[in-house]
Amino acid sequence: MISVTKLLGGSSYFGDRLRYHNASARQTSGARPDSGPVVVWNATKTCNLECVHCYADAETARFANELTTAEARAMIEDLALMKVPALLISGGEPLVRPDIFDLAAYATSLGVRVTFSTNGTLITPEKARRIADIGVTYVGISIDGDETRHDRMRGRAGAFRDAIRGIRNCRDAGIRVGVRFTVTQDNLDEIDSVFRVVEDEGIGRLCLYHLVYSGRGSYLSGIDLEPPQKRALMNKLLDQVERWNAAGREIEVMTVDNHADAPFIYYWLLDRDPRRADEALSLMRNNGGNRSGIAIACVDSFGIVHPDQFTSTHSIGSIRERPFSTIWTDERVQLLSRLRDRKPLLKGRCATCQWLSVCNGNFRARAEAATGDYWQADPGCYLLDSEVISGAPE
Repeated sequence: MISVTKLLGGSSYFGDRLRYHNASARQTSGARPDSGPVVVWNATKTCNLECVHCYADAETARFANELTTAEARAMIEDLALMKVPALLISGGEPLVRPDIFDLAAYATSLGVRVTFSTNGTLITPEKARRIADIGVTYVGISIDGDETRHDRMRGRAGAFRDAIRGIRNCRDAGIRVGVRFTVTQDNLDEIDSVFRVVEDEGIGRLCLYHLVYSGRGSYLSGIDLEPPQKRALMNKLLDQVERWNAAGREIEVMTVDNHADAPFIYYWLLDRDPRRADEALSLMRNNGGNRSGIAIACVDSFGIVHPDQFTSTHSIGSIRERPFSTIWTDERVQLLSRLRDRKPLLKGRCATCQWLSVCNGNFRARAEAATGDYWQADPGCYLLDSEVISGAPE
């Protein structure tokens, strides 16, 4: 995640302590990380919607052999002992899991910071109050555009209406809530609609997600934006953040799943405020770029551990066989070792890019989906050749 608000000189937020602390050599080299990662737990593969761009390839059907309540509690105990910075509960749709609130409550009772990523349609006033009582610090709800576009992409009439109701129920319960917007060719023209939702609903955070070709998304590389479209989108987003910052609006804007955003923001600032560009560059270097296998991990609904939530094709172990903490700190797990010292393995533009210390090779899952090679250049990068070859300051 990249905090556009922070880089452009806006307010600091809680998550900035996770994103912009010093990314030491131990976190970006072959050495074992010295703290637990943020863990994404896809608590179930079942969902009440059928979104066209679902990275988990979720379905409305029930799945056999997902983690039991007892197994999930054991995992949470292990994560608490590791002192993981956060447990992000996702899916599928996590709220279709009957024991999800009890498990979230158990995590917070052990001192684990819990957030939810949800489509929002199942958040009634009663569930919102339960989420607040548990101590969940943040709920991210997906919006794909205006009502017509959102319902079409989510595969159900009324999905937008119910998501907005979920946002309002969270807000009324005192929960910090954010909008998640995954941009594709199908909804690129909806960014202004999303800005309006953020303003009209009093949203405190907007996360713009770049498409990762995983799950159903793996078949949708054809609807990813072309590089000029990504650059135009980022210019529009940065202009909007500037307006919100200037107006004193407390709206945190993040971009997610494309670390090419960081050097793009640097060049954008360099044209407007060189001093601020230098300050932003320092924050970017501390962020460290992509942290799959370093500071983020995923446990799927069946207990299989992955380097991130998009790398479903690679397993690094199962919590049914040994604890997550043991898997994560085992230097014999080849993929983890390679991700923690990935720079010599990268190919194509990523191998020679002068922004490698800022981006760290971007998303390997997207590279593999597009090329068949996990270490090839990430096709999601939209930097110009001139920006890749030269321009990264010392």
